[in-house]
Amino acid sequence: MPTAKVLIGGTWRAARGDSSFRAHNPATGEGLAEEYPVSEWSDCDEMLTAATEAAVALRSTSSDKISRCLIRFAERLEARRGELIEMAHLETALPKSPRLGDVELPRTMTQLRQAAAAALEGSWSLPTIDAKLNIRSCLAAIGPVALFGPNNFPFAFNATSGGDFAAAIAAGNPVIAKGHPSHPGTTRLLAEEAFAAIGETGLPAATLQMIYHIAPEHGLRLVADPRVGASAFTGSRRGGLALKAAADAAGKPIYLEMSSLNPVVILPGALKERAAKVADDVADNCLAGTGQFCTKPGLIFLVDGPQTLELIAAVKQRFESRPPGALFSAPVLAGLSDNIATVRRAGAELVAGGAAGSPGYRFGNTLLRVEAARFLNHPEALQIEMFGNATLLVICRDIGQIVEAIGMLEGNLTGCVYSHTTGEDDAAYEPVAAALCPRVGRLLNDKMPPGVALSAAMNHGGPFPSTGHPGFTAVGIPASLRRFAMLQCYDNVRPARLPLILGDKNPGKAWRCIDGQWTQGDVAAKG
Repeated sequence: MPTAKVLIGGTWRAARGDSSFRAHNPATGEGLAEEYPVSEWSDCDEMLTAATEAAVALRSTSSDKISRCLIRFAERLEARRGELIEMAHLETALPKSPRLGDVELPRTMTQLRQAAAAALEGSWSLPTIDAKLNIRSCLAAIGPVALFGPNNFPFAFNATSGGDFAAAIAAGNPVIAKGHPSHPGTTRLLAEEAFAAIGETGLPAATLQMIYHIAPEHGLRLVADPRVGASAFTGSRRGGLALKAAADAAGKPIYLEMSSLNPVVILPGALKERAAKVADDVADNCLAGTGQFCTKPGLIFLVDGPQTLELIAAVKQRFESRPPGALFSAPVLAGLSDNIATVRRAGAELVAGGAAGSPGYRFGNTLLRVEAARFLNHPEALQIEMFGNATLLVICRDIGQIVEAIGMLEGNLTGCVYSHTTGEDDAAYEPVAAALCPRVGRLLNDKMPPGVALSAAMNHGGPFPSTGHPGFTAVGIPASLRRFAMLQCYDNVRPARLPLILGDKNPGKAWRCIDGQWTQGDVAAKG
């Protein structure tokens, strides 16, 4: 029987349910010792009730207290970094350095601190005042937020510590976290530190609640429950669309990050100028993290010719010379194998890789190619996401055919164009970028997309089906907070009854729109 406790209503207790699971070490395929519970609906029901009460209390909690909680959480993660890195490495096989210790954990602490600053400053809520008519509006907490974390970022996107968590808490909402079964031990350690920070700063005990796993039908029920304000999910298209259907049927907001191929167009001038550098970029970024980034370049468009053949040979050599990394789980390995087979049946030719390996969950670094004419005839089958270390090259006769192929693409998180640095490709760039922009959330030039900077200007979102809504981002504070808010309007409400951010005096340094003019600081709103 599992000994791991779930966090519900401010208490660590045994889950209600008879089934359990174990995480596995992806590097070896061996099951880890500790068992974790699979919760029944009664656990979810209890969490929803507690979260509803916490949401009421959080509405009257100062932004200063919420900010201090997020900062304290970041401090506690720093103090426990060694144990966190060891556990995450064991459960994901991601390198302790640089990935976990030097990149992802610091990133997690940074986004917690950024969210804390946004909560304290307040401009994220877009306070708007019409002083003459005495009508005022702002974004405010939407209520309990259910979060479903992914397998590929055990810290930075974890439901108990990641960007969605930071945004939901900063916006004043309690979080119901459903962990990912690939790294339950990491999730527990993170939840322990978040819960301790909540207690230290006096937030409601149910500001964070956490379970490790539930049956799919309970997840569908959770996102549709009347007590939920909104939900967020990062993962597969199949899982995301099922949750979206359930939430949509109940009229509940849900924010999804799903599959993305992140197309890259390499124009001829870039190859003429720096072919070796382009080959390095392709290999480095397609294989980074064993290809398990949501922004991995999975589709690369090239114009046919001798330089393209040389590039393919160079990328093939790089793919074959690097040992394949571990995939996160047996289902990820099976999914990659199945999707590569589907792409090959649709006409893609194998250039490198194509077979599973060992030890643990490994698959040979796989490079495929297909002619653009076949891509245009079978766009659906050839756009299946191969989550892992596999990429498809699409060989086009000219720029016009690249533009035509781009026109067949579904929505993606990112798109990139490589071109000659002196402007030699500018005539080709314009139609390619014009075709690509409506199909991606972020357009890059001459750099691959896996890096997602913690910048207020960042968009980590995109057109469907890369996400569920093209107008929101999962990364980039303060914009990411607005997913977990509702617009509230106050018409002729007495001053003492208004939220502080909408009063005649600005309580801090927030930007506010007063009579059509954005102002900052202690500027009075006068009718």
